[in-house]
Amino acid sequence: MENENFTYNYSAARNKEVENIRKKYMPREESKFEKLKRLDSRVQNSGVTESLCIGIFGCLIFGIGMCFGLDVFSGTDLFSVLFCMLGAIIMITAYPIYKRISKKTKAELVPEILRLSDEIMNR
Repeated sequence: MENENFTYNYSAARNKEVENIRKKYMPREESKFEKLKRLDSRVQNSGVTESLCIGIFGCLIFGIGMCFGLDVFSGTDLFSVLFCMLGAIIMITAYPIYKRISKKTKAELVPEILRLSDEIMNR
């Protein structure tokens, strides 16, 4: 006669881990609410990186001018004034650039955000 034993192993923790691994590789669809949150975040954060880079660059140029002024580098006061003015001008332009990029991104995404919010609220 053949051995007809039935064995069953169940582990909730193991099945949970297998399920988590499986979820990582399954195609995932973004819900309307998630898409709305992502678009809102994109509008709120647009222009920040660009303006920070410009502001930091201006600050570094301004710092070079200060170094010339404190005779860290051997130079004249003309270099100090030129670099400080250039750095200040670059730093001042960071905020208008931020506003322009933010306004442009908002104008592009407002119709989609309003459409999604209307669909979610069933209007």
